[in-house]
Amino acid sequence: MSELKITSTIATNQSISVPLLGLGVWKSRPKECYEAVKVALESGYRHIDTAAIYGNEADVGKAIGDSGIPRSEIFLVTKLWNADQGFDEAQKAIDVSLNKLGTDYVDMYLIHFPVSGKRKDSWKALEKIQKEGKAKSIGVSNFMIPHLEELLQDSQIVPAMNQVEYHPFLQDLPLKEYCEKNGILLEAYSPLAHGQKLEDERVTRLAKNYNKTNAQILIRWSLQSGNVVIPKSKNPNRIKENADVYDFSLTPEDMKEINHWNENFRTCWDPTTVV
Repeated sequence: MSELKITSTIATNQSISVPLLGLGVWKSRPKECYEAVKVALESGYRHIDTAAIYGNEADVGKAIGDSGIPRSEIFLVTKLWNADQGFDEAQKAIDVSLNKLGTDYVDMYLIHFPVSGKRKDSWKALEKIQKEGKAKSIGVSNFMIPHLEELLQDSQIVPAMNQVEYHPFLQDLPLKEYCEKNGILLEAYSPLAHGQKLEDERVTRLAKNYNKTNAQILIRWSLQSGNVVIPKSKNPNRIKENADVYDFSLTPEDMKEINHWNENFRTCWDPTTVV
């Protein structure tokens, strides 16, 4: 993976490729979200990840429109929120999102969370949404192995992606192996563990060795692990810093060390409790 660059992509099982590095905009308020997306696109990002519940789809869409970059060159992701799950509800929700984003399609539409009793109907709606061209690809978020097994038993389309919290301190290897076995990309959200492990002395030691920041070490590990990664930031300097990870690579020895840092340290919601 030493030849990685900001334009690197990875193929999905649905005839579309995903840029490995993206910008997450969770908790970015509208105006700051617009500026964050603008800076990201100017810095070379071509993957923007938002969601209906974030409340900033309109600003993401405006920033993309104002960027001057052809829409076809930007990989745009949004998500179906829990309150909108269900077959009919999901079909209405995508239209609301597309209207706010100012586009007639998204590149990836995800079920945001495996809501009990509704996720199967939601997936059937996403299959229809994709066939109608409103989403070029469809996937899920926060799905654990039991949720994926249930979905695959009664679906026409295998999810292109599963977006989950994933970082050196939360490495769910059985889930990653299950996704790989079934051709599902794993996308790492919260790759910096919400900053809660950023000052870990092991990360600091490696950062000094490579003359990089602690955040850059964690992002590079995700990329070299073959994960799609979407670090979140609204700070222009950090957005640029998070993309400055292509002039070095972690050695096999350092990758192996980081691979043993797992603590099952979860910073977001816990989908393992959802039946």
